[in-house]
Amino acid sequence: MVLILIVYFALLLIIGIVAGLVGSLSGLGGGVVVVPALTILLGVPIEYAAGASLISTIATSSGAASRYIKDGLSNIKIGMSLEIATTLGAIAGSLIAAYIYSIGLFQIIFIIFGIALLTSLIPTFIEYKKRRRSRMNIDWTTKTFQLGGRYYDKARKRMIRYSGFRWWFGEAVMSVAGITSGLLGIGSGVLKVIAMDWGMKLPMKVTTSTSNFMIGVTAAAGGAVYWALGYIQPFLLAPVVIGVLAGSYYGATVLNNIRGTRIREFFLTILAIAGIEMILRGLGVA
Repeated sequence: MVLILIVYFALLLIIGIVAGLVGSLSGLGGGVVVVPALTILLGVPIEYAAGASLISTIATSSGAASRYIKDGLSNIKIGMSLEIATTLGAIAGSLIAAYIYSIGLFQIIFIIFGIALLTSLIPTFIEYKKRRRSRMNIDWTTKTFQLGGRYYDKARKRMIRYSGFRWWFGEAVMSVAGITSGLLGIGSGVLKVIAMDWGMKLPMKVTTSTSNFMIGVTAAAGGAVYWALGYIQPFLLAPVVIGVLAGSYYGATVLNNIRGTRIREFFLTILAIAGIEMILRGLGVA
């Protein structure tokens, strides 16, 4: 019995490390790995997997964001301005999820999760195929909210200056991202990355790092609801969080040494694999 518990703990720890590494590099948070891994590999009920995922996402944000802020990659102003909508959405999404769990239609969550991941591939892939990012005229939101910044890109060995556009678009998508976070037990990094990369035309490194900064707050809002409903189990959570912290901190140390195109390729691959797995699980195939 003790040996089984040790092996189980080790598996949870490994899942956490992989989740933290993937989450910090892609900007998705650990949930994109934690939920599929716990449900598909270990057979954990999705409501408890989602609860563990939300708390691990907070750990991903804590482990990675501090490093990104130190390196000047995260744009705090943009992140905070978008956080209000996503936090309110997370609370709403958590309450919707609680109702779905109560009537036993948890398979729907798997399918919604998979569809959300695969759908998000479309705009990201379009942006990836472009040789150059399309230029946009500076709009009123760029000037009003000063949606610009700069960072030193170690991979390209030069200072990068940038401006964000269409703040209103980002805010609208963040509302949906928040609902998705609470509903699926993720940090909603999927939609955050799309909103900032494709919608606001921010550099991928800024998008990824700022998403990591934001997801912790979003996950905390939804996590409070999951905690109140009893969907967060300490034994399940402890090793996952430890692993996530380690993985996310390491991922944050290597992000600035990787080219933005490679980050986007990694992002696309992870989304495709996780999306297909979750849909198959929801249909009872996997």
